Amino acid sequence: TSMDMMRRLVGAVREREPNRAVSITYTDLPHNDFSTLFRLSQGLLGTSTEAPLAETPGLYIFGSGTSFYRQILPDNSLSFGFSATAMHWISKRPCMIADHVQAVGASNAEREQFRAQALRDWETILLARARELRSGGRLALANFCVDEEGRYLGHTTGADMFDSFARHWRDLLRAGRISETEYVNATFHQFYKSPDEFAAPFRDPASPVSQAGLRLEMMFTMVTPCPYAEAFRTHRNARDFARAYVPTLRSWSETVFANALDPARPPSERSTIIDDFYGAYEADVAQAPEGHRMDYVHCVTEIVKS
Repeated sequence: TSMDMMRRLVGAVREREPNRAVSITYTDLPHNDFSTLFRLSQGLLGTSTEAPLAETPGLYIFGSGTSFYRQILPDNSLSFGFSATAMHWISKRPCMIADHVQAVGASNAEREQFRAQALRDWETILLARARELRSGGRLALANFCVDEEGRYLGHTTGADMFDSFARHWRDLLRAGRISETEYVNATFHQFYKSPDEFAAPFRDPASPVSQAGLRLEMMFTMVTPCPYAEAFRTHRNARDFARAYVPTLRSWSETVFANALDPARPPSERSTIIDDFYGAYEADVAQAPEGHRMDYVHCVTEIVKS
């Protein structure tokens, strides 16, 4: 999804410095599908009418299967870094959530453990980037958050997406389909920080982040409307909305619930449980669609190294 942005960014650099060589390093977890990325950049996938990004003269594209919790590039080598919708995933689960699936619905004590882990992780990420950035280099980050009005992914109006996940997962427990251990195991490795929590390391001049030369130049929050809910406002077909909306939720959440199940269960049984879980959610949305939506709620930060 960043191909067009990178194409425009390289174009802007070339307008000022036509002969400047540019390298782009894409990074993700090592088990993710880099082959799709490389085929897109080479023009072997997709329907873009633009020339493939990799055919840009003097542009060199690399991939690094390295977590952003580690340093990815050499010291003082990065001019511009970009990341979107990624850093809500924390490095480890500090505890299990007893009666929900995500920190937004956790008890106060549980939530504080997740918050502490997320703040430690945020500092780790920033310090790694501080080593990579050259003087004057910038980071543009768009991360899920809890905004100033208390909104977060799937919780802007009406039904709360994570509450819905928890309710349907709990229904399976009550029906005897899953065990108490399996219910608790479905704890997302996530925490949505507030704008103040994103800004905290920069506001303290004695913090390791400030001492590393990073400063927060700009920060704002924004809500991106759910395209499926917006389309439903026009077509008003609840079943079509549910059939489009819930599979999208499933695409990024399924591994959490599937991995929560006892591995001793036969694969077919595990698949049936997961299918029934999302099927119940889809039926719920089809029956009462109003208020179901997955609006993106982001905190956008621009960070510069002195």
